[in-house]
This record gives sequence, structure tokens and C-alpha cells, in this order.
Amino acid sequence: MTNHNIESKIENLLKPIIHQLEYELYDVQYIKEGKDYYLRITIDKSAGISIEDCEKVNNAIDSILDEADIISGSYFLEVSSPGIERVLRKEVHFQKQIGNEIYIKLFKPMEKQKELTGILRNYQKDELQLEIDTQIWNIDTKNIAIAKTVANLF
Repeated sequence: MTNHNIESKIENLLKPIIHQLEYELYDVQYIKEGKDYYLRITIDKSAGISIEDCEKVNNAIDSILDEADIISGSYFLEVSSPGIERVLRKEVHFQKQIGNEIYIKLFKPMEKQKELTGILRNYQKDELQLEIDTQIWNIDTKNIAIAKTVANLF
């Protein structure tokens, strides 16, 4: 089973449980780092996420994940907040950021640039439009290595 399939199955399993606890399931990532595997569950709510919120969700889902046995082998379970600068991985993440400033790092440069920051004007599965200094850049989503929100704290 691919990591994407594992993530989808876990998301479908946990979404109603996390919603019942009055949180949003922002993202699920199953990744290998070094020799270890990590299952990262990212939760959100309008008032922000505290350590206590993460503990509450962790305690609620730990045994459910063990029973479902979707992942064979050992892994570390991490429950966290998406943070101020949120990673954008899913269509819903991008859709919520239309009109806001985002940062994108590309696999292959466009006009000699691999890192772009601008206003997200449109998002579709295969392409997004980023406005940089009144110029619109059409970016193939397959060329995006990482995308995240930009925290404007000042």
C-alpha cells in the first residue's frame, strides 16, 4: 500500500472522530525519516491549537489506529497544529488561501527562479496562478516542491 493510500485511509477513519472532538483534521502525513516512520496528524480550530488539544486528540485516536491496523510495522504518532506558516498540500488548503500571500519552492526554475512569493489568485488541480508585482505566473502544480502560507506578523 502506498503512503498516499495509507494517508487517505487514516484520514477517512479519523476525520469523524476528530470532528466529534470539535477539531478540523487539517492533514495526515505518513513519512519515513531516516530509519523511522512517522504518522503526523495535523489538527486545527479557529481559536488555535494548544498542547492540551494535541494530547486530547492523541489519546482519542491512538487505540483506534491500533485496532484499525492500517499501518503494519512500528511508527511514531505525532499530533500537532499546522502552525502560522501552514504547508499547503491539498486542494482544500490552496482554495482557502486564494487572495492571500503564499510561498512556493519549485523543483525546476521558472525564469531563473526556484522560490516565489505572491498572491494566490486561482488554483486548479494542474495549475495555480500566482500574482507577483502585478504579473500573473501560471505554475504547474507538479513543479511545486513545497507551498506554504506566509505569516505577516507586522
